Amino acid sequence: MKKIEAIIRQSKLDEVLDELNRHQIFGVTVTQVQGCGLQGGKTQYYRGNKYTMKLNPKTKLEIVVKDQWVDEIIQAIIKTARTGDIGDGKIFVYSIDESYRIRTGEKGEGALI
Repeated sequence: MKKIEAIIRQSKLDEVLDELNRHQIFGVTVTQVQGCGLQGGKTQYYRGNKYTMKLNPKTKLEIVVKDQWVDEIIQAIIKTARTGDIGDGKIFVYSIDESYRIRTGEKGEGALI
């Protein structure tokens, strides 16, 4: 099993979730996060004062899938989340040793669905 962690633009969340649903992926954890990379921060004005936000709002998706689905899901996220501009985000893939369904005690890949 693998955990796919995708950091995307907030504006792309609905499109990415719709695409994941088309691929029969319904188990997704969504978190609102802040971060920066090459995009850097934003300079804004508030009540006439200039200030720089060093972090930009982003959305983090966490999905645990069977190994054979990883490439398909990554390509679906990239296809949907990409704008071509700096700040589109990143995807990280982690190995998962085990998973458990709390309600039934089921473990392994069967606990994912």
